[in-house]
Amino acid sequence: MAENTTEMRAEKARAAAWFRELRDQIVASFEGLEDSHAEGPFTEMDAGRFDVSETKRTAEDGSDAGGGLMSVMRGGRVFEKVGVNISEVYGTLGERAQNAMAARKGLPGMKDDPRFWASGISLVAHMRNPHVPAVHMNTRMFWTPHGWWFGGGSDLNPCIEYAEDTTHFHGVQQAHLDPHGGDLYPRLKAWADEYFYIPHRGRARGVGGIFLDDHNTGDWQADFALIQDIGRAFLPAYVPLVEARRGMACDDADKDAQLIHRGLYAEYNLVYDRGTKFGLETGHDANAVLMSLPPLAKWV
Repeated sequence: MAENTTEMRAEKARAAAWFRELRDQIVASFEGLEDSHAEGPFTEMDAGRFDVSETKRTAEDGSDAGGGLMSVMRGGRVFEKVGVNISEVYGTLGERAQNAMAARKGLPGMKDDPRFWASGISLVAHMRNPHVPAVHMNTRMFWTPHGWWFGGGSDLNPCIEYAEDTTHFHGVQQAHLDPHGGDLYPRLKAWADEYFYIPHRGRARGVGGIFLDDHNTGDWQADFALIQDIGRAFLPAYVPLVEARRGMACDDADKDAQLIHRGLYAEYNLVYDRGTKFGLETGHDANAVLMSLPPLAKWV
């Protein structure tokens, strides 16, 4: 059981504080990339900055049910659109969300006691230069009186693939996971390959990464350490790719390939992504939930 004891309340506070800390690190790093972009395409543009706004979740009875921060940069030199959101929400789950959660590993009994608490960070970056890959990352903690779990991961979504970028991204993920068990990276890589697959297109969304969900070994400290290392892997896995590709020349054909790939990304997020469905079903701010959608896309 995961009763809301003093210890559990402290653990929830630690998790929420970590997601905020990680958000602050990423926002500072991304604004630094904007400032340092001095050669190549798009340098004539102003350096982008994040617009930060509070988000609110309101319960069905009108009471406060938490919220978060939505941080979005639009129209930068390097980032065409990037969002880095954090949230801490709570209350009771509606019937549809109860049915979804009741099927989760270790979380029976939702219909008898549908209280919940959730906190996490969610990031999606759509890049100005088509040679720079788009990327997604999220980590989260979910609690009910019947159990708790961690989930999340990150995956790379290039429209123009470079094998060395894929190797680097996966290598950094593995280096951060291996201290938690040598079998973890291959298992989470395979999970990401399955999760980020688009059945109606018969292909993956990108070149993969790592993913886990419903993670509860019974040792909260160990599980929290793992989710922290998944978060810590993100910047060293991704920033060197941005630095290597942002100055490359690009043409109309490259941009067209980017827009078509963004259409693929939008299809996945609207049709299959569990986080999108959960956020909308639990009444969280729709703009924050749909932050992942690209600013422009194209279908053929």
